[in-house]
Amino acid sequence: MRRYDWLREIRRLDPERDFLRIYRITATHEFPWDITRALELALYRTYAVPSIGRLLAETAELTDRTQKRYDDTALLLDAVVEHGFDGEDGRTAIRRINQMHRSYDISNEDMRYVLCTFVVVPKRWLDEYGWRRLSEHEKRAMAAYYRTLGRHMGITELPETFQDFERCLDDYEEAHFGWDEGARRVSDATLDLMAGWYGPLAPVVRGASMALLDDALLDAFRYDRPKPAVQSAVRTALKLRAKAVRLLPPRRTPHYARQNPEIKGYPDGFRVADLGTFPAPRRAGGCPVPHGEGPTVS
Repeated sequence: MRRYDWLREIRRLDPERDFLRIYRITATHEFPWDITRALELALYRTYAVPSIGRLLAETAELTDRTQKRYDDTALLLDAVVEHGFDGEDGRTAIRRINQMHRSYDISNEDMRYVLCTFVVVPKRWLDEYGWRRLSEHEKRAMAAYYRTLGRHMGITELPETFQDFERCLDDYEEAHFGWDEGARRVSDATLDLMAGWYGPLAPVVRGASMALLDDALLDAFRYDRPKPAVQSAVRTALKLRAKAVRLLPPRRTPHYARQNPEIKGYPDGFRVADLGTFPAPRRAGGCPVPHGEGPTVS
């Protein structure tokens, strides 16, 4: 295989019909490391919406059991990518996600915003730090993938195109980003977790992570602005990494999030049905989409 063979394969597919296949290639062959980092940043951004950050602080999942929450979130989202919307593990993952979310009073607008971060943040990350930018086929497929996930989660008034997702995200952040003490605790716990993966380098990694945050996030959490020299060094290092990755041969086998070294809570394996928390339900947590009646995704 040559470096751009996967991109050529993507361009032969239909982004509206074959969106799952395209997104799998993008996330597990072309950019597995970058997509992982971008989705971490996507979830982190949501804490800056006080209604989201405050709820996460109240559940204590991200402050008292940070590693488990990280693992479970990554593995549940990963199961849908790997097994699809109609595969047994994919359906189980969606059911678990819905059971957890529906145990709390979360607005449709907040749920939709979180979904938007999964679409927009990876694209923006790859624009800056990827070994290539996403193609139009990939952007359309990513929008279709998360639009489908949103339907399975019962989210309404979903954006249609990538541009719609982007506009929804930017408008929501402009209207809702702000300070909340609980959200700041969740932010600190998340940064400490990620830095802690690197042992004695933790202070350096935490500083590097802060250097990747934009001003809107820094202001929402009331963090001091990183020094420009630190920001420049971190961003230059990521761009140099991208140039090196561009020279590598393409990945022949998929790399899923469950294979990442950051997943530490299940050394002996896991069952998708056991992931996450089991709070008292407010209402049924199944998938709202009748299976077998929607469009085929494979």
